[in-house]
Amino acid sequence: MSTHGKIIIITAPSGAGKTSITHYLLQQFPLLTFSISATTRAPRGTEQHGVEYYFLGEADFKQRIQAGEFLEWEMVYEGKYYGTLKSEMNRIWSEGKVPVLDIDVKGAIHVQQQYPGQTLSLFIEAPSVAELRRRLESRGTETPESLHTRISKAEYEMSFRHKFDAVVVNDVLAEAQAAAAGHVQSFLER
Repeated sequence: MSTHGKIIIITAPSGAGKTSITHYLLQQFPLLTFSISATTRAPRGTEQHGVEYYFLGEADFKQRIQAGEFLEWEMVYEGKYYGTLKSEMNRIWSEGKVPVLDIDVKGAIHVQQQYPGQTLSLFIEAPSVAELRRRLESRGTETPESLHTRISKAEYEMSFRHKFDAVVVNDVLAEAQAAAAGHVQSFLER
């Protein structure tokens, strides 16, 4: 089975549970490798360059944008950039593996457009907006304002669900993991 040039994209509104599903897929399929994103934010705790992220200075990041080195990138807030380097795709493909991109909805649409026919995009969503709100509240990390912002953003992002290859509703995690794995299996065999 040829894996070269294939990309798996996992996207979701915040709180839908995409991290748990991404980790599960990486455990189930040895062919998959997590794509390391680049960011201008500083490392936290024990984070290392080239492990959790590629940590770049803002000037360096902007230069790479100009040079067309990013598959997708965004400024999350003033001075904080995140993006996927094309060199990261090539690194993973050269190892005979398939990159898994855990990126936001806008970035996911952008990557699909650049690699038509080579991507599998999975949109993970909570069973309902009410459930999404409950999950975000139970984290205990949100203020009423940030909760409102995340919910509005999630509703906006859910309006793009039809742009992806498959929608996986994460109600029961084990079922969502199995559904995602089914899509990945057929994509790898394709």
